[in-house]
Amino acid sequence: MKARLPQGYQTPGAANLQQLARQAQKMQEQMEAITAELDEKEYTAAAGGDAVRATVTGKLEVKSVEIRPEVIDPDDAEMLGDLVTAAVNAALSQASTEKEEKMSAVSGGMGIPGMF
Repeated sequence: MKARLPQGYQTPGAANLQQLARQAQKMQEQMEAITAELDEKEYTAAAGGDAVRATVTGKLEVKSVEIRPEVIDPDDAEMLGDLVTAAVNAALSQASTEKEEKMSAVSGGMGIPGMF
């Protein structure tokens, strides 16, 4: 004997699965668009009272480092290295934070491994 569903009753599984697949595809397209937009963006940060400025891209690549001549002290190269490191890390942090915020907004806060 076969079980029958009441007339007008639809199996919700298939429709929900198709809707979920469409939502996932839309989310992926939005994330790709955001990634492309952010990859073109530049982030600049300074250290040492603007003595060193670093600019990075949304691809997390260092684009430039500017050092004011008056902070170049041959006897204290370590301090200059620290300023450069601080400026680069601050700019990279800005880029990473913005990407995480925008991706989280699209994904609804879901931590989707490998998506970003």
